[in-house]
Amino acid sequence: MPHSARTLSRDITATQIPSGDKTPLPAGTQVKISQTLGGNFTVATDFGLFRIDAKDGDALGEAVASGAVTTATLANGAPDPAAVWDQLRKVYDPEIPVNIVDLGLVYSMDISKRDDGAHKVDVAMTLTAPGCGMGPAIAADAKDKILLIPGVADADVRITWDPPWNQSMISEEGKMKLGLM
Repeated sequence: MPHSARTLSRDITATQIPSGDKTPLPAGTQVKISQTLGGNFTVATDFGLFRIDAKDGDALGEAVASGAVTTATLANGAPDPAAVWDQLRKVYDPEIPVNIVDLGLVYSMDISKRDDGAHKVDVAMTLTAPGCGMGPAIAADAKDKILLIPGVADADVRITWDPPWNQSMISEEGKMKLGLM
């Protein structure tokens, strides 16, 4: 599918890369899919690169996956931390074909029980560059994927710059995908 030309079947709002600005793309817009990772689509148009969210995949003629997580709780009803990490591995920077966990962008993940018995997930992450306009979109994607886990009622994905990210934080798998090994 990468590099396949498509025509949008309906109006959508896409995220411009790298600014992160929300931009309307009208029905009939010609796009070329350059990357499909984590359910989202990176597309090229005559006026730039855009990320199209998974929920709008139908406008590209693609099936829209629910992303639901069915077996992700521990015996006590708490979300399984492994499920949270799996969901975070489905989040990608639209310009880099490696998930945010293997890129070394996720610094911490904590699960806490709220007073009402539901659970909250807190994530601290960074970006590859402080000026990355896609940060809010990437953080929102992470939050949305975490909220699909049964037992998670709230999620907070916070971007931090301490410590600053560097290439040594990339996992071995990520380095292999990027050709850094």
